[in-house]
Amino acid sequence: MNVFYEESGAFKVGAILADNTTSLQIEASHGKRSKIKASSVLLRFDTPPLLEFMEQVQQMASEFDPDFLWECCPSGVEFSSNTLAADYFGHSPKSVEAAAVLTLLHSSPMHFYKKGKGSYKAAPPEALKAALASQKRKRLQAELQARYVEHLCAFKLPEEFKPLLSDLLYNPDKGSVEWKAVDAACARTKLSFLKVLENCGAIPSSHDFHFNQFLHENFPGGTGFDDLDSIIYTDDAHDLPIADVSAFSIDDASTTEIDDAFSVTPLKFGSFRIGIHIAAPALGITADSALNQVATERLSTVYLPGKKITMLPEFVVNHYTLKEERLCPALSLYLDIADDFTVIASESRIEKINIVANLRHDALEKDFNEITLRENKLDYPFAKELQTLWNFACKLEEVRGKANDTNNDRVDYSFDIQDDRITISERRRGSPIDKLVSELMIYVNTEWGKQLADANIAGIYRSQGNGKVKMSTSPSPHQGLGVSQYAWSSSPMRRYVDLLNQRQLIAMLRNETPPHTKESDNLLIPMRDFDVAYSTYNDFQRSMERYWCLRWLLQENVSIIDAQVIKENLVRFERIPYIMRVLSLPETPPGTYVELEITQIDLLERNLNARFLHKQES
Repeated sequence: MNVFYEESGAFKVGAILADNTTSLQIEASHGKRSKIKASSVLLRFDTPPLLEFMEQVQQMASEFDPDFLWECCPSGVEFSSNTLAADYFGHSPKSVEAAAVLTLLHSSPMHFYKKGKGSYKAAPPEALKAALASQKRKRLQAELQARYVEHLCAFKLPEEFKPLLSDLLYNPDKGSVEWKAVDAACARTKLSFLKVLENCGAIPSSHDFHFNQFLHENFPGGTGFDDLDSIIYTDDAHDLPIADVSAFSIDDASTTEIDDAFSVTPLKFGSFRIGIHIAAPALGITADSALNQVATERLSTVYLPGKKITMLPEFVVNHYTLKEERLCPALSLYLDIADDFTVIASESRIEKINIVANLRHDALEKDFNEITLRENKLDYPFAKELQTLWNFACKLEEVRGKANDTNNDRVDYSFDIQDDRITISERRRGSPIDKLVSELMIYVNTEWGKQLADANIAGIYRSQGNGKVKMSTSPSPHQGLGVSQYAWSSSPMRRYVDLLNQRQLIAMLRNETPPHTKESDNLLIPMRDFDVAYSTYNDFQRSMERYWCLRWLLQENVSIIDAQVIKENLVRFERIPYIMRVLSLPETPPGTYVELEITQIDLLERNLNARFLHKQES
């Protein structure tokens, strides 16, 4: 005697070796013996032989039409498979016939719902129609996906992909047929998702891909300012006093948000007055204005080689930037300096400043550098003023205890992109221009932070202790700078923290109630969000500088390059700010120069492969 039974959702057959009433010992056709419950047996049979039974059942079941059987069975009530088989065949079903009907019912879950052992119920017409439509849709999707995969593996972009590329690249739906097709093509071609699309022509510009990805994540609404551009802009700078000084700024050639300028005025007995003048957009951007809302959303200008996304609209920047040959509203810090360059008095004012020149790094550095200072050359514009500011900056650095700071010997890099061609230039961090500007900015941020603290007016401070930098509303020492407190206030057109602090300073100087308190959300929330945004923007800037380093290597056709070992297998390239790990580098002392071979550059992944060649001779 043989049995036809169900186990783990599948139908099986076996010969009975022992019948224990509630359980059976059986032997399958391939010889495996097992114990099954008697309740799982669907029918018993003697013929046909065990080896032929399932073959005949499958053959008969394949000839059935599930739609016809669904129409034959009773509607809305449960029925036995044996009853349906008897109605279908017109006689009491044989074992193969009964098993074939059971197999068809079991394999057609859209048509028949299983209700128990050998018991089923016909699906309602509406449910069956929906299920069949879904099945058809899945079949068509599978056929479409197969066609997409063939195109993608041949590196041809399906026409249907073109309007969906933005979402596919920056916000992919992993349940979509397009994503599944690309994923399948990746498996077949052994390429990454982006490489498959790039080979299909979906990423014509690697630069635009990285930039647009950043915009999608951080500026989903775009970089425009919508209706703000149509605002008729007014502020309260028209009645400000005009300062009796002539100021000049120092910035790189691409800077449009000129935040700071300087003036030097001789006084009696060899002393002089230095003016540090900061653009004053807080005069017009109040805490409850639409412009402030935009600034709190962006929190900072985003910089990257060849581009920038400003925190404020262009018309606001143009209104407040310290552009040459015009009077500009400013918040000024005046310092009376003795002949030994110590500060003997200070005063802050809100006023208009006459900006007589915008000096640019590339032109100024030819005249104002270590050599001209050492030789005391004064045959260029603003030479005496720059020399005075330089001597004062050196004094400030000494007072901070940073005169011998090794960071001053580090190299900074500038990126200039013209017609998609990159030039990477080096400038030592402690150069006269860099030291002059940075020391005066450190001083003004330190002094105004102190004034806010002394007046018990809320501000946002940046502190550093034990190597950790943080922002808070409490003045704390900044160990890295060597100052007692530090409140960013010198870049109010580029950083929201500076704009907020400037708003507090203006209220202090006017003896007005400050718009922000230590507990107010309009101070605490921007402070919290600023750190996250600023870090994100800086990471993006570094990643794009890395990208342009790779572009420079390709542009200059560099295949061999020198590098300096930082530690272990981490090296820094010469001539460009690129750091990477070289797996083939043998154990080498830090500071050693090595020669590397560049074997592959990937602009989408922003990395390269390099192979160690040899150490450089000392």
